[in-house]
Amino acid sequence: MTMRGVSYLAVALMTVAAGGAVAQVAHPDQWPAAKSTGLVDAATEAKVTALLSRLSLEEKIGQMIQADIGAIKPEDLRTYPLGSILAGGSSPPIGSPDRSPAAPWVATSRAFNAVAMEQRAGHTAVPLMFGVDAVHGNNNVVGATLFPHNIGLGAMRDPALIRKIGAATAAETAAAGIDWAFGPTVAVPQDDRWGRSYEGYSEDPAVVGSYAGAMIEGLQGVGADRGIQHGHVAASVKHFLGDGGTKDGIDQGDTQVDEATLIRIHAAGYPPAIKAGTMTVMSSFSSWNGQKMHGNRSLLTDVLKGRMGFEGFVVGDWNGHGQIPGCTNTDCPATFNAGLDMAMAPDSWKGLFDTTLAAARAGKIPMARIDDAVRRILRVKMKLGLFDPARPYEAQPHQVGSAAHRAVAREAVAKSLVLLKNNGVLPIKASANILVVGDAADDIGRQSGGWTLSWQGDGNTNADFPGATSIFAGIATAANAGGGSATLSSDGRFTTKPDVAIVVFGEQPYAEMRGDIRTLEFEAGDKQSLALLKQLKAAGIPTVSVFLSGRPLWVNPELNQSDAFVASWFPGSEGEGVADVLIGGKRDFSGTLSFSWPKTAGQFTLNRGAPGYDPLFPFGYGLSYAKPGKVDALSEVAGVDASLANTSLFFARGRVPAPFRLDLDPAVTREAVDSATAQEGAVRLTWKGKGTARITGPELSLVRETNADLNLQVTYRVDTPATGAVGLALGGGRVDVAPLLGKAGWQVLRVPLKCFRDRGATVEKVATPMTLDAAAPFSVSIADVRLATDPAGATCPAA
Repeated sequence: MTMRGVSYLAVALMTVAAGGAVAQVAHPDQWPAAKSTGLVDAATEAKVTALLSRLSLEEKIGQMIQADIGAIKPEDLRTYPLGSILAGGSSPPIGSPDRSPAAPWVATSRAFNAVAMEQRAGHTAVPLMFGVDAVHGNNNVVGATLFPHNIGLGAMRDPALIRKIGAATAAETAAAGIDWAFGPTVAVPQDDRWGRSYEGYSEDPAVVGSYAGAMIEGLQGVGADRGIQHGHVAASVKHFLGDGGTKDGIDQGDTQVDEATLIRIHAAGYPPAIKAGTMTVMSSFSSWNGQKMHGNRSLLTDVLKGRMGFEGFVVGDWNGHGQIPGCTNTDCPATFNAGLDMAMAPDSWKGLFDTTLAAARAGKIPMARIDDAVRRILRVKMKLGLFDPARPYEAQPHQVGSAAHRAVAREAVAKSLVLLKNNGVLPIKASANILVVGDAADDIGRQSGGWTLSWQGDGNTNADFPGATSIFAGIATAANAGGGSATLSSDGRFTTKPDVAIVVFGEQPYAEMRGDIRTLEFEAGDKQSLALLKQLKAAGIPTVSVFLSGRPLWVNPELNQSDAFVASWFPGSEGEGVADVLIGGKRDFSGTLSFSWPKTAGQFTLNRGAPGYDPLFPFGYGLSYAKPGKVDALSEVAGVDASLANTSLFFARGRVPAPFRLDLDPAVTREAVDSATAQEGAVRLTWKGKGTARITGPELSLVRETNADLNLQVTYRVDTPATGAVGLALGGGRVDVAPLLGKAGWQVLRVPLKCFRDRGATVEKVATPMTLDAAAPFSVSIADVRLATDPAGATCPAA
């Protein structure tokens, strides 16, 4: 999300980047020209002008601020007349769990809008906009159709199908009472370590540009078909600008490129999206050559609104304005002066409203800038149909997860699959005896990835996906229909030798920030999937690997152990689409790589046309039954230290994974014990007297994780109750958890990182991610220690 500065922050401002001094100020005449369509007309502008004249200053400022439903109640709008509400990745509807079907979401939207539209003295009724991250379908709502993530859609090369996906997403979003989707992402990822790589359609700007306009048309409709009354929602093309090019692939980082590169690569999706009429653009957390996008006037105002002719409004990202130098989450006139029209202030909205109002009264934000921002917001609300109270799609819950939408998703899954290797084992005869292997084979949450019911896509079970089909279930249906059979075996064991094994494995779900990695090696240092493949190969079973991932990864060892290897990305809720291509041979592979595939684990930036381009599988590669190819034995030298992969897992499966270690004072002893799920999967720590157990390692910066409300999560069992305080610490911030350790059996303790920060932790440099101390005899078994996003039950113990 973007901010504006009062001026250019000095036109001559320069910063030192990789290639020397690089300007932070754009030159609009060098950028492609564009023009919004369908947003400005005389009748609408006259209505906006009349409404604008009736709004008080307080009401205008309110239109410019967006709050999260987790931090505001409908009745707050009587005092703070905000213009927009969002539901963040794990924020629940009012009075219901975060994993809820459409009805509670509709009720929540109506509850907020009822207050916004009240007829009362001194109040001008303006409808709210309600936004969510509907990034691969309306992924916040239980029962929704979940499409492949964008990296898979990029492999299709099918803009017409993208348009259908946008329309289906819009209909399911509107049916849940929501009128604004924060998408599509038109980033052009250049470093595959970036945790949002899967939100990009391709490393190639041409592919991104070919999809941007089609997705906008699908979400928003075209011509008279536009508007919430027709089951369409506002789009938000994001993240402006350069989010896919940050140095080292660090989310919210710095894109250190010259202006020509910024234009050629990272701006590719914006002109077609603007020409298609996108109603909103979201600013990026990232910086361009050291200047935060939320504060870059030359790009937000002069390029986006000027040269590119964007006539909708610019919305910020989650407290992104607070990252501008000199700003805080609750005070930032500079972002509005730079060109941001609406600040996403999820939990900081009240303070930001007060300080922005004061800044307006003091002239720090010119009235012309305020009126321009509010005009843009009101324009979009009118064009979206929000002033018309009719909401026909809210009476159509059958739109959510409909058979027609699932058919579109199933087709997208089949077209997104990329066949990397096939030594004659595919297609599998429908009459075969198939063993389906792997803990991801019958897990819809795993195959759907991040931004699925929860922010990071974790904590889900198959029961959370009514109407969806796991990959195993899809294979079983196809096999049974063809006279064969499919047997599920998570660990690869069997009683009757199968004709073939399909092994489903890959990355765990993740989203922004926690998805950032430091090596492209899959399962670096912990090759569980490889062991499973070797087990099957030793038994003489032909093996097909179905690999779930949000980016190309170094999987040479796994490729060597597979007779066929399919890049399936994160396909979403329709697992039958995988079976459509693998089983029976009725449908061939058509997907081709939209991201180049690495030859080593260190090829972080591997983009077609770049100097030294040397991939294992190049951009555009993809085998098929009609066009087979051979893959020779591959080198299994990763080229990168495996321990670099781990930045958030501190204890698991009975050991401390590299690069961390467990250090014990003499008064503390350890012994291996069984966890709830594995033999010797835990360690029992016993205090004979005063002492400390420490997990130590390389310094970690946990600033982003702290701001994002992550927790230190410990899975434990008390064996001998404490008779005094038990200190749990991270980075020097300590809390007493003894009062929380009373329950018997295996338990999960979650303490927010903010809690440790508030007790003195220096989260910028954390070398001890967990310390446990006691002064009296005490014994506890620990099965798992990690950073986690699940907020359920998180507690900050009293000081």
